[in-house]
Amino acid sequence: MLKKELSNQVVAILFAARDPVTTRELLDVFRDLSEPELTDALDSLIQEFRTLIPAMEVREIAGGYRITTRPEYHQVVRAYLKTKPTAKLSLAALETLSVIAYKQPITLPEIMEIRGIKNTTTIRTLLEKRLIETRGRRKVVGKPIMYGTTRDFLLHFGLSDLQDLPTLEEFNDILEDLS
Repeated sequence: MLKKELSNQVVAILFAARDPVTTRELLDVFRDLSEPELTDALDSLIQEFRTLIPAMEVREIAGGYRITTRPEYHQVVRAYLKTKPTAKLSLAALETLSVIAYKQPITLPEIMEIRGIKNTTTIRTLLEKRLIETRGRRKVVGKPIMYGTTRDFLLHFGLSDLQDLPTLEEFNDILEDLS
């Protein structure tokens, strides 16, 4: 298959897809390609968007690929669509979510111990927003429910996977820069 034709077909799929498209899904469509060939084509496509289409980009997000507008154009797109930013999370919800993201799977007592606050409302809010999910029960006395982040968490924060989260050293550097 010609490289340009493959790129055009992948762009058409990414444009039509509601959710990020995984490499596995693309390999199911392009059965005559190997995974390295498809990965090379995706890398070329990402570079092509970066240089030729300044308003959009192909991003690896939540384990797949998606066409998105570049961050510098989000405000004008939001104004056109007449939408408001998604409901912001409270500081308590962000703290709880970060504890879960870094320590998952984790139980409510462990979260409360780390945060030093006894509050279950934030867990309910994060579950309702589908940013976290239950991951079974810990095999200890009382069998507390374990929590972990969801694919929606990755989508909401624009992460490809949990490895994209900043390290604690990076947080310390950011805090030092703010001081």
